[in-house]
Amino acid sequence: MGNFKEEIALCDTFVFDVDGVMTDGGIVPTADGDFIRRYDAKDGYALAYAIRMGYRVCIISGGRGRMLENRLRLLGVKDFYLDCMDKIATMRGYFAREGVDPQHTIYMGDDIPDLECMREVGIPVCPADAAAEVIEASRYVSEFPGGHGAVRDIIEQVLRARGDWARNSKGVTPSTLAASR
Repeated sequence: MGNFKEEIALCDTFVFDVDGVMTDGGIVPTADGDFIRRYDAKDGYALAYAIRMGYRVCIISGGRGRMLENRLRLLGVKDFYLDCMDKIATMRGYFAREGVDPQHTIYMGDDIPDLECMREVGIPVCPADAAAEVIEASRYVSEFPGGHGAVRDIIEQVLRARGDWARNSKGVTPSTLAASR
């Protein structure tokens, strides 16, 4: 392992879990079988901005629900795999289809089902409140817990290292994402 800042400057792909990473892990079941999750707007902004800047973003989660799918689409995420029980096979398939170099990939997970994927990439990272085993497997532990800025933290670091953060002052909004599709 080399210098972390130099290595993240080579990163062009992000893979994220959802519950416990993009959210605080809490879910509220609804009567129709969906789930309500709380998302951090700054995490969402960073995800949408990274996509707009040309980075690959892939979501692989055991979570499911129409509201989750809608959230991901709203952010511009095209590659997402929900209700996924074999994350490693899904990630390997995504890498093969998209020509992704695992060494230039960040995977952010928070719990035991993420460990296999974390071991497959060059830069495994996690939120501050991840399981002890995940923290131990990580190259970087965000100072922020899941659902409270951990996603923004790692995306911003990578984009800053590559000179892409806040490169233009236009930013992104749901309406600008829809216009770019």
